[in-house]
Amino acid sequence: MVVEVSEPAPRSAEGEVVLPRLGTPPARRSLVAVEWLGRLSVPLAWGIVVLVFAVLRPTTFPNIGTFGSIFGSQAVLVIVTLGLLVPLRAGDYDLSVAGTLSLSSMIIGRLNGGAGIEIWLTVAIALATGVGVGLVNGFFVRVFGINPFIVTLGMGTLLLGITLLISGDQTYAGVSQGLINVTVVDRFLGIPIEFYYALIVCIGMWYVFEHTTLGRRLLFVGSGREVARLSGIRVERMRVGALVVAGFLAALAGIFFAGTSGAANPTAGASFLLPAFAAAFLGGTTITPGRFNAWGTIIAAYFLVTGVTGLAILGVQSWVQDVFYGGALIVAVALAQLSKGRQSQKIL
Repeated sequence: MVVEVSEPAPRSAEGEVVLPRLGTPPARRSLVAVEWLGRLSVPLAWGIVVLVFAVLRPTTFPNIGTFGSIFGSQAVLVIVTLGLLVPLRAGDYDLSVAGTLSLSSMIIGRLNGGAGIEIWLTVAIALATGVGVGLVNGFFVRVFGINPFIVTLGMGTLLLGITLLISGDQTYAGVSQGLINVTVVDRFLGIPIEFYYALIVCIGMWYVFEHTTLGRRLLFVGSGREVARLSGIRVERMRVGALVVAGFLAALAGIFFAGTSGAANPTAGASFLLPAFAAAFLGGTTITPGRFNAWGTIIAAYFLVTGVTGLAILGVQSWVQDVFYGGALIVAVALAQLSKGRQSQKIL
């Protein structure tokens, strides 16, 4: 008869039995892989788009001039989108950012280019105007309880009308060369310096969102206002503050727009609203799916800009840009809803 003798279980120095480590189950590994694929979906799509256009136009697309234009000239879109992100994080929409951008740009053109007022004084006036717009939006939302969608839609239309009024429906050139230099002429690594301004705003917003109490409170307000209110968070104050930040950043984007173009066009700001919303919602599906986040937004914005730039190089007609942005917004909102649903399931 053969007697099997089992080996004693391994023990630690303290005499405790050491259990063998088990590997990660295959199903769990698959879920992790799918989750990371979702987090990196937009960056991967961006890389694929760059590769496709580089193959189709090897002599015109993959060069420093094209990428300098993509990263530099579109910093205005990135900044206004980051501004839009703050009220979205709090569960509100701000449709007045395009009007604020237009008015801010026209203040630069009208006062500096037209009247010769010192550029830094006009910049301060433009930024103060953006803050004032946010405060007025917040006033109607807080005091009268009006839906921000309605308030900011009316405000945006009002601001576009005021811009046409003070401009006389004409473009103002002659913006200070100093502003132009620190916006688009000065470069670092071949990229206009305004790209780095947008990057600084993104880093600051990411830090506030992810590493401060203020950012967590803003997320709680957007996730459930009643729960946030019962938790002691001053919900209405947070919402007003979010609208003020959006107005400030939209005004900053308008200043950079005047510096980029060297002039102020009274109707140019309206073209930024649709791309900004598309980038914000598409950014909410990547990096941190289910949440509006800064890094996802900046990646999504440049993904969309790369697509439009590549189509332009291919010689596609200009109407395709509106189709591209409109379709991207629809798809982004749908994906954002799916991501939000998965996030809710994880919380539950």
